[in-house]
Amino acid sequence: MRDLPDDSELLEAIGAFLRDEAVPNLAGRPAFLARVAANAVDILRREREQAPGAEAAARERLEALLGRPGTLEALNEALCEAIAAGELTLETPGLAEHLWASTLDRLAVDQPRYSGYLRALEQRQGR
Repeated sequence: MRDLPDDSELLEAIGAFLRDEAVPNLAGRPAFLARVAANAVDILRREREQAPGAEAAARERLEALLGRPGTLEALNEALCEAIAAGELTLETPGLAEHLWASTLDRLAVDQPRYSGYLRALEQRQGR
């Protein structure tokens, strides 16, 4: 029995086809739309690969910050409410770190080659 490619491999192949085969053979709006589609496929692939770990880490940070368990959605809602009520501020231990880590996790999926993201990673790693 032959092993089928997993969804990440399929998405990688689709993105490569769009970038390497379709875009060079298209012009104007179709080429632009093929690049947009390739970028969307890449984002989807990274989301599927990275989201579970990032979400687990965010949930762990939020549980520590808020002092209670919950789903990621409920904890994010509670965080927003606490910030809006002034109960949590950037001086609250762990809040700025959580917000920064969440931002970097999102950029890792959406724009992993963004120069500001790459500089932030270098700074975070102490380079």
